[in-house]
Amino acid sequence: MAKRVVLVRHGDDPPDDRVFTYLQQNGFDVHISKPFRGDKPGALDDDVAGSVIYGGPFNVFEKDKHPFLKDEHTWIEQCIHKNVPLLGICQGAQSIAHVLGARAGPRPGEPHEFGYYTIYPTGPGRDILPHPLTVTQAHFHEFELPEGGELLAYSDAFPQQAFRYGKTTYALQFHPEVTIEGFRRWQRDLTFYYGKPGSQTREQQTDLMHKHDGAQADWFYGFLEKLFPQAVPSRVIQE
Repeated sequence: MAKRVVLVRHGDDPPDDRVFTYLQQNGFDVHISKPFRGDKPGALDDDVAGSVIYGGPFNVFEKDKHPFLKDEHTWIEQCIHKNVPLLGICQGAQSIAHVLGARAGPRPGEPHEFGYYTIYPTGPGRDILPHPLTVTQAHFHEFELPEGGELLAYSDAFPQQAFRYGKTTYALQFHPEVTIEGFRRWQRDLTFYYGKPGSQTREQQTDLMHKHDGAQADWFYGFLEKLFPQAVPSRVIQE
């Protein structure tokens, strides 16, 4: 049974997010790859049960400036072509959209979402998001819906928050993987977001975080369980 899941990361934060926790606790071999540090995702062979492309600070359309993005985009193409379960989060979602031929980049006027914002399901999205949900956000870029994609969710400021392509590829603009501890790091490290159009204050964020993090976690673990069903005892591979 395939049980290796490749996590493509774009930073050096500790792997304490909900994706890592879920996979480690549910029997998967977790393979962490950091192409921006020179890693390669590796071969997409039969033991790969899925992949997650995380968020990050890189513009997905700047492949000449960041050549490693070419390797990531090739990996995404292979996952889609072979129907390997694939989840893109924020930058990862934008990369999936870009690979599928859609635009990704800032919205006119550069509105931001930094904090906790409510997303709403579309009709097709109700099978994964039955009700509006307040989720973690940290972005001002967006993706447009690729041809053949199915829009699943939107927010007041960004009309594309999630889409599905085929049966095994999902793209989320938001960050349900981020725990309270992880967001506190962002409050410390992403101070350049404060004061931008649409960004919340630190006080607003903290209040909303404590009100909504539990529901977000419950939803996301349920989503992951459907995308990556339970495997067998796991190990972690760090390149």
